[in-house]
Amino acid sequence: MQNKSIYFLLLCLFSVSLSFSQKDKDSISLGENKELLLNNKLIKRADIDPLRPSKAAFYSAILPGLGQAYNKKYWKIPLALGAVGTGVYFYVRNDKQFDRYRSAYKRRLAGFKDDEFYGPGETPLISDDGLIRAQQQFRRNKEISLLVTIGLYALNIIDANVDAHLLQFNVDENLSLSPHYQYNQMENTGDLGLTLNFKF
Repeated sequence: MQNKSIYFLLLCLFSVSLSFSQKDKDSISLGENKELLLNNKLIKRADIDPLRPSKAAFYSAILPGLGQAYNKKYWKIPLALGAVGTGVYFYVRNDKQFDRYRSAYKRRLAGFKDDEFYGPGETPLISDDGLIRAQQQFRRNKEISLLVTIGLYALNIIDANVDAHLLQFNVDENLSLSPHYQYNQMENTGDLGLTLNFKF
């Protein structure tokens, strides 16, 4: 019984958050072609552009953050650029470290003892096995950085596409979910419920 009341309370809180996220009927975005009559007011409904999500995804594929600018979500541009830029930075950094250890190992195989990891004496600071392990570690880190960068780049494209879809989502009063509370005098209890409006 207590679990049911907790689930019901969570459902009510979720529905309240949904109802507050709906725009009121006076702030419906204005378009040009379709008209809507709400409470004796003539309101124009925004046109749906079916290519908008594709354009946003294409722009984000060209340059990360460009699709977010197309969607007018300017605060997401630094996030997209920073995410992809961070992945590229770590890839380049690990690639340089890998090249350092690989060059030193190649010089050792050729018989030279003048690489940066050998040191001044006869005993090297980092052994040949240490150079091999370092190469393996930096190669693995480089590959992980590349995968993370590709994933963040794809996430940037998906974010622009989904955001463009959601910008065209219908949020007028014909679609609403709102909670209501009513006091029951017969039983001296309160009744909670949800009202779902769906009109054509």
